Amino acid sequence: MLWQALRRFGQKLVRRRVLEPGMAETRLARCLNTLDLVALGVGSTLGAGVYVLAGEVAKEKAGPSIVICFLVAALSSVLAGLCYAEFGARVPRSGSAYLYSYVTVGELWAFTTGWNLILSYVIGTASVARAWSSAFDNLIGNHISQTLKGIVSLNVPHILTEYPDFFAMGLVLLLTGLLALGASESALVTKVFTAVNLLVLGFVIISGFINGDLHNWKLTEEDYKLTAVGLNDTASLGLLGSGGFLPFGIEGLLRGAATCFYAFVGFDCIATTGEEAQNPQRSIPMGIVISLFVCFLAYFGVSSALTLMMPYYQLHPESPLPEAFLYVGWAPARYLVAVGSLCALSTSLLGSMFPMPRVIFAMAEDGLLFRVLARIHTGTHTPIMATVVSGIIAAFMAFLFELTDLVDLMSIGTLLAYSLVSICVLILRYQPDWEMKPGEDEVEFQEEKIPKAEKLTLQGLFCPFNLVPTPLSGQVVYVCSSLLALLLTVLCLVLAQWPIPLLAGDPLWVAVVVLLLLLITGITGVIWRQPQNSSSLHFKVPAVPLLPLVSIFVNVYLMMQMTAGTWARFGVWMLIGFAIYFGYGIQHSLEEVKSDQPLPKSRTKTVDLDLRRSVDLDLSSPCIHSF
Repeated sequence: MLWQALRRFGQKLVRRRVLEPGMAETRLARCLNTLDLVALGVGSTLGAGVYVLAGEVAKEKAGPSIVICFLVAALSSVLAGLCYAEFGARVPRSGSAYLYSYVTVGELWAFTTGWNLILSYVIGTASVARAWSSAFDNLIGNHISQTLKGIVSLNVPHILTEYPDFFAMGLVLLLTGLLALGASESALVTKVFTAVNLLVLGFVIISGFINGDLHNWKLTEEDYKLTAVGLNDTASLGLLGSGGFLPFGIEGLLRGAATCFYAFVGFDCIATTGEEAQNPQRSIPMGIVISLFVCFLAYFGVSSALTLMMPYYQLHPESPLPEAFLYVGWAPARYLVAVGSLCALSTSLLGSMFPMPRVIFAMAEDGLLFRVLARIHTGTHTPIMATVVSGIIAAFMAFLFELTDLVDLMSIGTLLAYSLVSICVLILRYQPDWEMKPGEDEVEFQEEKIPKAEKLTLQGLFCPFNLVPTPLSGQVVYVCSSLLALLLTVLCLVLAQWPIPLLAGDPLWVAVVVLLLLLITGITGVIWRQPQNSSSLHFKVPAVPLLPLVSIFVNVYLMMQMTAGTWARFGVWMLIGFAIYFGYGIQHSLEEVKSDQPLPKSRTKTVDLDLRRSVDLDLSSPCIHSF
């Protein structure tokens, strides 16, 4: 009896949501075209970091080789972007990584992903709002901060901010109102700010190449000494390293690339527009790929121009571009850079706020969060309750809390989502196909090609008997993908936490890494030998299973770089989430409601995504979706 109860409980945790094929009816307004999605992706990804990050990484980690850092970071981000693009073509729904996880690896992982995405978007919104407030305050001589510190000073370090930021709170509430008006209105504002930002960056790149000197990529120790002699204050002078294009070696380049990777975070907001895009199966993949390419060109161009205008060891990490223009005698250009920075912060803020209510809406509509959050405004067709509630929470965070120690939590949520999407693409690519015959209300497998019964053999693992996926081959890939995720996590943990004994050639650690690599290679070989699904999609990830596995490795390795304090805060957030899920979501889930409904006599055969067994569902019911 106890065993059966535990078994039923376990089945609830891994139950998957099944979806109807094609574009389903939606309560949201389909009003966004491909250009809107590209503007949303570029605006969210190409934030104020482009005006600051290049200077910081060039001075402290990579020197002129920062251009290579952005190339490596872009290639790493593209791996995750391609996986999102395939899922956008395969599952054109609102919810992004949350929904992708739900239809592939089950309800518990889906809730975990969605809950962490909410945290990422809330902290991202609050921190960008504070950065906007600070940038504007600097432009007007810091009058806002000085006045508020004199009136209301909060003395709770590491928890509350120095003073309540009314400006940041008002900004978030203002944009919440804009988002509540409709997706098309938000997209129009995003396009305007993104266009201004790109024009400013274009000016920066062109003027940087005009005023640049190629010698700044070939600096020597003699140049460094001459610079030090000419400066009154050498405290701001950075390290020379070994000079040249790669002053801090390959290690510095890789450290710089790891930092630059976060500059490309944000494109995933495009995946939340599945129910508001006019043609999501085409525009979501195009929007993700084009926005990542545009962002790479911008980062590559700005970092090149910056390091050509000024020696890397003289850069100012806080405001590299204004100081670089001052260095070459173009001081008035600083004001144009300030305008571009505010536009970039505005689009980044909208990019954080836009997907947040969509993820909450998707989770609430599935019953995993409170149903009231799934309410749609009848006039604007926006998720009004999710928009207002999430906006108020983010505004309160920006108003009162110190966010510095929480920013790393954004990275954990985003990297976890990237990893799960990559795993989901790997699993789904090898699942059996099904088709809906035109004019018939039945779903059938390619039964003429698949034997009625299969047995798992060692030969079948490496030399499958079928040219198309079968339920057995799908299960093999599912189990192998789970093992790979576990092994890659262990490998990344070893590489991140014990690099010194590993580089020193300690036999024990070397043996552990070699064993892990052999296991990973063998299991990858098993997946590679399984037949892939040949269904036609608008976009497919190339080089499966290699690219998804590399994406998982990069994301998990970066997660393992987080501090123990960050993981502790992550654990507290997950405890709150699991309290909501086990107290409310598991009982009110749509899948739970469906399982409690009696099946009618007229039934049609379909399958769930793991394709382990046939189940009988009534396809005419509005609650039932078939993938």
